[in-house]
Amino acid sequence: MANLSRKSYDTLSEAVNDLQKQGYTDDFLISEDGECLRCAGKSMELSPDEFIIDDIYRFEGMTDPEDESILFAISSKDNLVKGLVVNSFGAEFSFRSSRLVEELYKRSRS
Repeated sequence: MANLSRKSYDTLSEAVNDLQKQGYTDDFLISEDGECLRCAGKSMELSPDEFIIDDIYRFEGMTDPEDESILFAISSKDNLVKGLVVNSFGAEFSFRSSRLVEELYKRSRS
């Protein structure tokens, strides 16, 4: 995992805004099957072996610490993209999201 400037952010929106200024301009979503990331803006899908995690930021909910968001800054040299994946935990966290996030965490620690 590459490490950006490793700034400390107080809010998710602050982190997103700053990372976008650093070139992480594509928005990625976890696919329905939880096996890849989709970039609607570029009609692109990336499997876990097609991108690297440059950094991870965690944020707890302001009113409920159980509401947690994780922001992944990712890049893919082969596809010439840099973007962000936001994953929220809490009551609406789904299994499909958890599988890919678990894989992302494993890869980020190696």
